[in-house]
Amino acid sequence: MKRGTIIIIVVLIAIAAAFVYYFTRPPKIVRPIKVGIIDCYSGPPAVFGKDALNGFKLALAEINKEGVLGAKIEFTTRDTKFKVDIGLSMAKELVMRENVDVLVGTISSGVALAVSDYVRREKVPFIVWISKSERITGQKGHRYVFSTGENTALAGKAGGVALAQKPYVKYWIAGDDYSYGHDIAHAAWRNLAKLKPGVKKMGESWWKVGEPDLIPYLTAIQAAKPDAVIFATGGRSMANVLKAAKTTGMAGKIPIWIHTATDHAVLKPLGPEAPEGVMGTMDYHFYYPDTPANKAFVKAFQDAYGEPPGFPAFHAYMTGHFIAEAFKKAGALDKEKFVDALEGLKIDAPVGEVEMRACDHQAVLPIFLGVTKKVPQYNFAISSDIVTLSGKDVMPTCEEIKKARGK
Repeated sequence: MKRGTIIIIVVLIAIAAAFVYYFTRPPKIVRPIKVGIIDCYSGPPAVFGKDALNGFKLALAEINKEGVLGAKIEFTTRDTKFKVDIGLSMAKELVMRENVDVLVGTISSGVALAVSDYVRREKVPFIVWISKSERITGQKGHRYVFSTGENTALAGKAGGVALAQKPYVKYWIAGDDYSYGHDIAHAAWRNLAKLKPGVKKMGESWWKVGEPDLIPYLTAIQAAKPDAVIFATGGRSMANVLKAAKTTGMAGKIPIWIHTATDHAVLKPLGPEAPEGVMGTMDYHFYYPDTPANKAFVKAFQDAYGEPPGFPAFHAYMTGHFIAEAFKKAGALDKEKFVDALEGLKIDAPVGEVEMRACDHQAVLPIFLGVTKKVPQYNFAISSDIVTLSGKDVMPTCEEIKKARGK
């Protein structure tokens, strides 16, 4: 073959390759991806909101090094002040004035449900990272709402599994008189009663969210002499109920189960004042699982913020990566394509591979059962004797989700 012919062939191949690359290359996003964060940055719940924000910022620091289809992810925050009306107003502001591509956040389940109803009408993706009511992705779930955190269905089943193995028969239920409190109480009790039909509910006590003095409630509960107590408390009341449990002596006399009682964000502020022996469930600990992925996440977070991450940081960190990977998969700044891409998406997280289940838009997360304990290496209590339950073992089935939504 003549040299000139060879050159022509090579040139034609190069041109063909250029055409293939041009028409098959990943599309570029022409502007930054805008994320609107609605969370609580005022009062006691702010510790959770700020931890989540730091986790999200850490994820973006990693993601924006290379970008997403040529673009970076930017965010704007709004303070819900833990109030439903303010949270809903802030969500509307971010959608209508800031034109965000995705909404994320919320600590309050009440805020989450109100915003979820709004984004359903507006067709804006909303990823919940702390609020735990199972109704968010269960009964009230829809195409545009997702959750990267565990919910009351998962936690309640885990609690039911743990308590069903105990000899307790007579129970008292007490907690915050709002959406999350009632949801976690119902989930724990229905699972416990199903696994151990002989259990009996002696009574219930409910207080307003943020009630400063819980000692009278706990004193009355102790007088009733239950075998065990299920506390259904959220972020604002966790420290108060644990303090009251120690002050009244309940923690040393009556077995207690509280979801998130073993969380670092709850136990660290209490320091040596945290009661030991309280049963708790959680989907993340900075010291567990002891894997390279979790160690790397914890180190990066500590280097950036000077303290280990709590579960809000873990959830928000995953949320950032879910957003990035979903837009990469979608290939465009298109809300509908983003939703389609997020369904069934899997990412590598500090606790292992996490899937966004397509049928209910709920992240499939492991749940860790443990008991509060003081250890020499920390000046705060941690979770001990940890037992891991896989997400698939504690999540409602897709058929159960369909049934709940059908009602």
